[in-house]
Amino acid sequence: MSERETGMRDVDLDDLCARWPGATRSMKWEVDLVWSVAGKMFAVLCTLGPDRGRLSFKVEPERFVELREQPGMASAPYAGSMFWISVTEPERFDHADLAGYVRRSYELVRESLPKKTQAALDA
Repeated sequence: MSERETGMRDVDLDDLCARWPGATRSMKWEVDLVWSVAGKMFAVLCTLGPDRGRLSFKVEPERFVELREQPGMASAPYAGSMFWISVTEPERFDHADLAGYVRRSYELVRESLPKKTQAALDA
């Protein structure tokens, strides 16, 4: 890769998410690598086909419009009403920035879980 690391590969997403409490990995819809916490998705990465490399994640409602209007980002087609962003041009974004979005998505989804479930994740 070049000096400036951009985008997010499946191995990058795995390395990032595997160490977070309660995070689990699965493949859905035959092509999407999905990371979830307590059964709730927080990151989706397309691994095959024309959308390969497209990364989607949850954001705060107040960030949704701002990010959606940024070049290279759009509402995620399957979850846009739930404040999900899809990075349509991952090469435009630094790897570290994308990792930060995924981490925040994990936190948002985790915070929405019942307190008892949250506590069990750290046990």
